[in-house]
Amino acid sequence: MNISTSQVPSRRSRRTGVAAIGVSVCLGATLAACGSSNGSSSSSASGGGGKVGVSLILKTLTNPYFVSMEKDAKTQAAKDNVSLTVAAGNTDGDTQTQITAIDNAISRGDKGILITTNGDAVNAALNRAKQAGLFVIALDTAPNPASVANITYATDNEQAGKLDGQYAAAALNGKPAVIAMLDLFNNQVVSVDINRDHGFLEGMGIDPGSKTENGKEAKSGKYTGGKGGSYTIACHQPTQGAIDGGRTAMENCLSANPNINIVYAINEPAGEGAYNALKAAGKEKNVAIYAIDGSCAGLKNLTSGEFAADAVQYPGKMASLGVDSIAKLARGGSKPSVTDGKSFYDTGTALAAAKPLGGLTVQSPSQAASECWGS
Repeated sequence: MNISTSQVPSRRSRRTGVAAIGVSVCLGATLAACGSSNGSSSSSASGGGGKVGVSLILKTLTNPYFVSMEKDAKTQAAKDNVSLTVAAGNTDGDTQTQITAIDNAISRGDKGILITTNGDAVNAALNRAKQAGLFVIALDTAPNPASVANITYATDNEQAGKLDGQYAAAALNGKPAVIAMLDLFNNQVVSVDINRDHGFLEGMGIDPGSKTENGKEAKSGKYTGGKGGSYTIACHQPTQGAIDGGRTAMENCLSANPNINIVYAINEPAGEGAYNALKAAGKEKNVAIYAIDGSCAGLKNLTSGEFAADAVQYPGKMASLGVDSIAKLARGGSKPSVTDGKSFYDTGTALAAAKPLGGLTVQSPSQAASECWGS
């Protein structure tokens, strides 16, 4: 899930500038009559072999996570005879451009919308789209409330955190754990923040102490994952999902407890910042960093040893499945359904690590790179 500090609930923000080359993006005040990404008209016939109109509305196209969605959505649209219109906010948090894109999708007669929302301000427009008969699929993060979308395609963030925690416990091999928890926020409750934090603790075999808040676990005790052992929670620090935030958070944690040997990071940028702080302190070789994302750049950090493990996710899969679902629905197919036992459609996660550990399913960095996103 891509963390954006402008949205609640939300996900990761890798701020590298990646140009979207050759994409069909409608930005600006009107977003009027944007052409489809395959170069054909945006008219949205749904019967027979006619094209189905679908709008993909992203947070931005400066983030490789969302560029990956655009790329795979275009590929699937070509396969499904879909007229795909792509729009995106000018900046993270730009809801007005997204609202205009939603209204344009309604006016064009599109059959569905795929969206990574920039905030709750888009909810009324999405409700208008549903009332007009469009099928709305949220990608990466459910809107608030989730019922604003017909369905959400996303990563199980609790499971992603749990995979990291299980690996961390196994790698410790019974040694004491002194843990730094580098979260997203400390002044607001965000679902991805809670799910990943709690998942990591659960994977370690530590009770989070709450279902709705971070930092409620016992600050010392026994972890039961792997061979089990003692643990100390050295800190919970906010990172805003950014490199600079991760570095500051790690510096604060080292000030609180210089003996940290395990770092949970909400995402790769936070993990990168933590590594920078550890390296500056001469401690990088004695601390294992566990991140979540699975970007191509992040997986290289596994090979270099900066990260011990990285729970991967598949943004392109979210978008391609969304395009295919709307195309099938428009041509008389059934509505997509949530994964059994979950409130969303789970697009999967896996654990990537440089070396396997007994009893855990692990992808090598090269295996994970076959489905990574970004450059």
